[in-house]
Amino acid sequence: MGSIKMCQMMLFFAVLSAVLAVTSGKNSTDSYWLLRIKSELVDPVGVLASWYSRTNTCSWKGVVCSDDQLHIIGLNLSGSGLSGSISPEFSHLTSLQTLDLSSNNFTGSIPPELGLLQNLRELLLYSNYLSGKIPTEIGLLKKLQVLRIGDNMLVDEITPSIGNLMELRVLGLAYCQLTGSIPAAIGDLKNLQFLDLQKNSLSSVIPEEIQGCVALQNFAASNNKLEGEIPASLGNLKSLQILNLANNSLSGSIPLELGGLSNLKYLNLLGNRLSGKIPSELNQLEQLQKLDLSSNNLSETINLLNTQLKSLEALVLFDNLLTGSIPSNFCTSSSSLQQLFLAQNKFSGNFPLELLNCPSIRQLDLSGNSFGGVLPPALDKLENLTDLLLNNNSFSGKLPREIGNMSSLETLFLFDNTFTGSIPVELGKLQKLSSIYLYDNQLSGRIPREITNCSSLSEIDFFGNHFMGSIPATIGKLINLVFLQLRQNDLSGPIPPSLGYCKKLHTLALADNKLSGSLPPTFRFLSELRLFSLYNNSLEGPLPESLFLLKKLGIINFSHNRFSGSILPLLGSDFLTLLDLTNNSFSGPIPSRLAMSKNLTRLRLAHNLLTGNISSEYGQLKELKFLDLSFNNFTGEVVPELSNCKKLEHVLLSNNRFNGMIPSWLGGLQKLGELDLSFNFFHGTVPAELGHCSRLLKLSLNDNSLSGEIPPEMGNLTSLNVLDLQRNNLSGKIPSTFQQCKKLYELRLSENSLTGSIPSELGTLTELQVILDLSRNLFSGEIPSSLENLMKLESLNLSCNQLQGQVPPSLGKLTSLHMLDLSNNHLRGQLPSTFSEFPLSSFMGNDKLCGPPLESCSEYTGQEQKRLSNTAVAGIIVAIVFTSTLICLVLLYIMVRIWCTWRKVMILSSDSGGTEHNMEEEKWDYGDEKKRKGEYWKVNAMALVPSKEEQNLSSPTCIFQLKMDSETMVGQGDVF
Repeated sequence: MGSIKMCQMMLFFAVLSAVLAVTSGKNSTDSYWLLRIKSELVDPVGVLASWYSRTNTCSWKGVVCSDDQLHIIGLNLSGSGLSGSISPEFSHLTSLQTLDLSSNNFTGSIPPELGLLQNLRELLLYSNYLSGKIPTEIGLLKKLQVLRIGDNMLVDEITPSIGNLMELRVLGLAYCQLTGSIPAAIGDLKNLQFLDLQKNSLSSVIPEEIQGCVALQNFAASNNKLEGEIPASLGNLKSLQILNLANNSLSGSIPLELGGLSNLKYLNLLGNRLSGKIPSELNQLEQLQKLDLSSNNLSETINLLNTQLKSLEALVLFDNLLTGSIPSNFCTSSSSLQQLFLAQNKFSGNFPLELLNCPSIRQLDLSGNSFGGVLPPALDKLENLTDLLLNNNSFSGKLPREIGNMSSLETLFLFDNTFTGSIPVELGKLQKLSSIYLYDNQLSGRIPREITNCSSLSEIDFFGNHFMGSIPATIGKLINLVFLQLRQNDLSGPIPPSLGYCKKLHTLALADNKLSGSLPPTFRFLSELRLFSLYNNSLEGPLPESLFLLKKLGIINFSHNRFSGSILPLLGSDFLTLLDLTNNSFSGPIPSRLAMSKNLTRLRLAHNLLTGNISSEYGQLKELKFLDLSFNNFTGEVVPELSNCKKLEHVLLSNNRFNGMIPSWLGGLQKLGELDLSFNFFHGTVPAELGHCSRLLKLSLNDNSLSGEIPPEMGNLTSLNVLDLQRNNLSGKIPSTFQQCKKLYELRLSENSLTGSIPSELGTLTELQVILDLSRNLFSGEIPSSLENLMKLESLNLSCNQLQGQVPPSLGKLTSLHMLDLSNNHLRGQLPSTFSEFPLSSFMGNDKLCGPPLESCSEYTGQEQKRLSNTAVAGIIVAIVFTSTLICLVLLYIMVRIWCTWRKVMILSSDSGGTEHNMEEEKWDYGDEKKRKGEYWKVNAMALVPSKEEQNLSSPTCIFQLKMDSETMVGQGDVF
């Protein structure tokens, strides 16, 4: 099907060629078409200025004519700065053999009409901005020998029609965006010598058919996405000199057949997933000059012998899983090996003495292994060595002084080992030494002044050792010094003034020492300085004003010293990104000049004596991320212009004298992660807008004069770790929205006027660990049992509130708790048994609590019962006395009444005689009338002793009768 399509295409272009031949009869010269092409191009530098009709075409720039001057056979416009698209009109130049438009600015696609140039032998379109697909019509150029169209933006697959270019010798498609697989049709190119497919996105496997390219000398397909195993059939390409398959996803083992590529000079398989052993068959590659198998998963021991690989100049095996030691017959004195990179493997043992037999080695990298022991004194046998990298091993002992005999040495990396002793003074003989890195060892003693004789030194890093004494006074001799790192040693004394004469210094790091004195004025000469680090020393005094001349400073860290005076001398650079002057004695206001540092990201001025307000000009620091002005004497309000610093992540203003209300615009700082305004004089309410700072991790507003309720919007701070609002005048309840702050591990609300019950929702904050402090408020109700879920909590303080009820027994499960204070509440009942470990003071002020460490609940219950019995007895006694008294009074009253009545009766009885009966009947009628009127009936004492006749009457009648008799007698008595 593909061949039919190709035949149809060829027929179409044959007809098109005939038509073009007819139509070109009126304009038979090639110059016409060149002028047409020129009219479509942009020629900014006038390369085509010689192209005009009145001159001989063969004299035009870039034009190559045939010997008879009748036809244009070559057009070379490479690197002419031309732009525009490649015109289809090129197809009219039918005699063209070479078309070179490389290294210009052409855009658009490759015109398929170029397939009409049947005589074309070289098509060079590389290094432009061409896009689109590779046209299938390229396959029609039967005479094409060189096709280089790489370094463009070509996409899609490589057209299989390229397999029709039987004369092709060079195919360059590198540095494009090609995808898909390598077409198997490439295997048909028997004359192909150079195949470059690097830097694309080609995938799938390398086709077996590639073995058909029997003339192939250079195959480069690095930096693609090729996968699968390396085809063993590559071993059939006997002419192959360069094989570069680096940085793909090839797997499996290295094919043994590659050992048969007798002409191979360069083999690069780095950055794949190859595994297994390095095949010993590679020792047969006698022409091999460079072998790079780095960054794979190769294992076991090295079995490559430089005695057989006599042409090998570079062996690169770093970043594998190789083990063991170097073979004893690895090297001979006749070796050509110059580069040996074995870093980041698992080699062990002492320094491989076998390498001392390779005097040709110039670069030796054994870093990142497990080599140990001392360095051999015979190390100076490597007389041609320029770079010695032994870092990140376990070498120990003293540095051999013989290193000073390695006169060619330029780079010495011995960092991250356990070397001891002092630096040999013999190192001062290394006149070519440019970089010496000894950091992270255990070296001690003084830094030898002889080191300053190494006039080529540009980098010194002695970080993290135990060097003592002063910095060599002659260090100013190192005029090429760019990097000086002496941090974290025990250096003392003043900084030598001669250091100021190292005028090329970019980095000066003298931090973490014991340096003293003031800064030398010669530092004004360090005009190239970018990083200036002096923190953690004992340097003092005001800064030299001449430091203002250091215009390239980007990072300044003078923290933890004793500097004083103004900070203005450090503000001469407009390129400052970090300024840290923490823990000094700087005074005065912050100069407004600081606002000129537009790239400033970190400003740390804490723990000084600075005064004044925050200038509104600092709102121009729009790159600022870290602002720390804490522990100074700043006053005034926080200026609203700081709201322009949208990148702020840390705002630390604590322990100053700022006042006013907390600005609501702080809620607009969406990247804010830490806000500390504690220990100031802020008043008013907590702004609800702070709830918009969704990235906030720490919020400290304690020790101010804030009032009002805690806004419920605080619950929106779902990333919050620390919330400190203690020692303010806040009131109201704890918002239930706090349950949304699931990442809180520290919550302090003490010494406010918060009311209500402790929300049970606090029990959902299971990440609380450092402290939950609600003390000295007005909380009431019971302690919620949900607090049992705070299993990580280490400190709980609920003291000095009005809490009631029992302590939930489930709180005894808080096994991480090591500080507990429930004192001064109204709690009662038994404490959980696990609370016995806490001091008595944790529970004082709760009269009804019991259980260890308080008195036992059984004793407490006995005393309570005893107290209740006494009370009951007292109550009973009082009741008895009261009742008895009442009864006695009643009885006394009755007896008195009876006695009085009896006395009257006795008197009346003696006076009335026989008229008693008639009077009694009279009184009965009257008494009946009185009864009907509801008047009170008086009982006569005589009624208590009825006569015999009266006892025979029914009870009610008798009673009334007795009453009438009594009234009659009383009435009669009253008459008299």
